[in-house]
Amino acid sequence: MNGETDLIDLRVFCSVARRSSFVAAATDLGISPAYVSKRIAALETQLGVTLFHRTTRRVSISDEGELAYGWARKILENVEGMVQAVAGRKGAPAGSLRISASVRLGSHHVSHALSLLQKKYPALQIWLELVDRRVDLIAEGIDIDIRVGEVAEAHLVAQRIAESSRVLCAAPAYLEARGVPKVLADLAQHECLLFRDREQAFGTWRLQGPKGLESIKVTGAVGSNQSDVIRNWALAGHGITMLSIWDVAPQLRQGSLVRVLPAYAQPADVWAVTAARPSESAKLEVCVEFLVEQLTRGPHALVTDPR
Repeated sequence: MNGETDLIDLRVFCSVARRSSFVAAATDLGISPAYVSKRIAALETQLGVTLFHRTTRRVSISDEGELAYGWARKILENVEGMVQAVAGRKGAPAGSLRISASVRLGSHHVSHALSLLQKKYPALQIWLELVDRRVDLIAEGIDIDIRVGEVAEAHLVAQRIAESSRVLCAAPAYLEARGVPKVLADLAQHECLLFRDREQAFGTWRLQGPKGLESIKVTGAVGSNQSDVIRNWALAGHGITMLSIWDVAPQLRQGSLVRVLPAYAQPADVWAVTAARPSESAKLEVCVEFLVEQLTRGPHALVTDPR
């Protein structure tokens, strides 16, 4: 294998392997599905193996494809490392960055910070993936995950961006109609707006309060896996919810939402999570430092004190 075309083929192949879809890979790379199919076919011919099993409904990687994927990632990482090393010596980080964040955090805060970052370092190529779920950085090829809440994976590197918490809140109209909870156990008698996966029938809220960490099982007539939907329903008076304080700070200031059981909160710091130490990569280090600066002090910073 030789020439730049082979590197392009490897990038296309890795994108299809991560996404299990020719169409999704084409969208990520900004090329046509037909071109993706052509490059994969050429690579399979070159290697003499079938890299993917195709059906009308899905694409799945073959055993030979999994082996090739491991080597392809190493090759591309080495090329990327060379670019970073050379660019880093000149003081200008370069190369691709794949970043993930939740939908609301990403669209309202992270995307604006990354816009400023790319203008400052035009040699960076940035992809922002917005998903309201926990991503697998290694399997999905994510360089930085901007995560809310604890980082439990021991193999990942986490740098705190901002201290924050999730708080209980509701619209004044709901509390006027249903009453104000006095103790944590009262939540079991209220409509609670659940930000959860579709398979979960109940939600368990764990909060720090006067007695330390306490748990309460809550239910409600409506729920969603999108935090902005939950916030909108809370504003409409459907019940009590628990959301990050930066997500509802404007509404708390305006009074369209009010705190419920203000002695309770759930720690939910914002982290930049990477699979490698940022100090080992010029682009990772610059990006993480820039996000910390912008999300704490920049024009699109996270407001963690609604007062």
